[in-house]
Amino acid sequence: MNASLNKIAAVLAFIIGAMAVFAGGQVLLGKLPDYYVINWLPLYNYTVGILTVFVTAALLWTNHRLAMSAALATFGVHTLVMLVLQTAYSAVVATDSIMAMTIRMTAWIIILALMRFGARKR
Repeated sequence: MNASLNKIAAVLAFIIGAMAVFAGGQVLLGKLPDYYVINWLPLYNYTVGILTVFVTAALLWTNHRLAMSAALATFGVHTLVMLVLQTAYSAVVATDSIMAMTIRMTAWIIILALMRFGARKR
């Protein structure tokens, strides 16, 4: 993979993961927003954020052979959670939660595109 595209993808993954850690961590520490919070969603955000920062972003940065698999898995789990939120929790999920998940999914589409484009460039 093109090294510079790989690094850009890794930095983007790190940023989006850090944002999830911060958002989930704030709620887990008791700083509740002014809307209803689905009880498992902050833990999901925090956990996947930690995995993204310390595993997926690191794999991307080092161009590890598992980088694409980790990126696809991260995108897949975000997509699955979005489907759950849109179906099972559609009546109670906050607009902010849907927006955050949309931003994450968009970021991961960009990351995957960077990885794909970099791999094709070789």
